[in-house]
Amino acid sequence: MAVTKLVLVRHGESQWNKENRFTGWYDVDLSEKGVSEAKAAGKLLKEEGYSFDFAYTSVLKRAIHTLWNVLDELDQAWLPVEKSWKLNERHYGALQGLNKAETAEKYGDEQVKQWRRGFAVTPPELTKDDERYPGHDPRYAKLSEKELPLTESLALTIDRVIPYWNETILPRWNRNCSSFIICRWTAHKSRLTVRKQKTSLLAVTAGSWIS
Repeated sequence: MAVTKLVLVRHGESQWNKENRFTGWYDVDLSEKGVSEAKAAGKLLKEEGYSFDFAYTSVLKRAIHTLWNVLDELDQAWLPVEKSWKLNERHYGALQGLNKAETAEKYGDEQVKQWRRGFAVTPPELTKDDERYPGHDPRYAKLSEKELPLTESLALTIDRVIPYWNETILPRWNRNCSSFIICRWTAHKSRLTVRKQKTSLLAVTAGSWIS
């Protein structure tokens, strides 16, 4: 049986990464460094002889623009691409936009660590009248209120991603597509599912191999 190749690419540095701010679903673009990182990732994949049959990304511009730059370097800008909100970054609730260091000073390092790394711990929720609530964003207009998060834990994020993996990505594998590139943030989370399949996994971040 042929081994399916899966490449995971984390988006390049965003403007809010540069400013050390919680990002979540806020649609911030790549910084100049992030664009360079995305191009470097594409060059690295080209040097290793990769080409792809299909690509997936979130609906956030930092992931989309990373993918554009990667595919441009691969001379595969024509590749079919599916965008899904289910591949969005983890929603950071009311922390979105806040400076991480300043938040740690206010709430303490341990509390912020729990919000960021605690598997089932959710950051403080947004309210629905908050301008950051995704219900105000036209790209999510077709989603039900139940689907729109006010915040997410790592566990809830994985619960969102895995059904998409099983219902959308795996069936395409079964139609003899041999390799994929997924431009999203949680490469390490995806491995929880990927390692159960017959795949060859490569993860790339900021233009460098990470596994």
